[in-house]
Amino acid sequence: MNVPPDLLCAEDQDRATPARDSAVETCAVLPSQRALLVDAHQMFRQSLRFLLESQMGLTVAEAQTGTEALAQIGREVFDFVLMDVHLADANGIGLACRILEKHRETRIIVLSADSDPLRIDEALRAGVMGYVLKTNAAEELRRAITSVGGGTRYLSPEANAALLAGYQRLRETPVTTTPLSPREHEVVRLIAAGQRTREIAEKLGIGLKSAETYRHRLKHKLGLFSVAEITRYAIREGLTAI
Repeated sequence: MNVPPDLLCAEDQDRATPARDSAVETCAVLPSQRALLVDAHQMFRQSLRFLLESQMGLTVAEAQTGTEALAQIGREVFDFVLMDVHLADANGIGLACRILEKHRETRIIVLSADSDPLRIDEALRAGVMGYVLKTNAAEELRRAITSVGGGTRYLSPEANAALLAGYQRLRETPVTTTPLSPREHEVVRLIAAGQRTREIAEKLGIGLKSAETYRHRLKHKLGLFSVAEITRYAIREGLTAI
């Protein structure tokens, strides 16, 4: 079953694929391609590194923290970054954004125990190409790398199911009736469009601190505390197109 299109940005709607596509059942060896494995747990990194090097022919480097990952990416070019969303010194989704700002060609796959649908949705919106739960990482990672290496997004079955369940709960949640001012509507629209606080300030002609205040006020006024939630709200309210 495919991810509902209104959970993804328009440019991604044609790129999400069911996890069990026969085209990715057999993983091709990827000689000369490099991967960076970012995870706090050494034993997990070592076991996955053995799998990637012995069965897929990848050259693999390791990083324990976001700081180490950025340092290695600054020195070397990686085709894939395989990373957790929870690191000791960084938010994995924020780290993914920083990597993609400078290395758009790098394909990022999340390997995480976090099956929160909002986390998965945020990762996809940040530009992550794959999301695999650690419970089946060894089995699913080969499919994920093959799919992502071919330019197609990949969700493991468990991640796909979690995202669909979250979407269903969202459909059943009553739409908020909290009134917003015209300026607040505009801020919501810009957040949903992927604009950062500094960009919102520039577009609205206000100071950075004022833009930060608007974002903080909106989160508490609407009870929505992530970009993914605010984006869904904007779509439901007709403040932005899918």
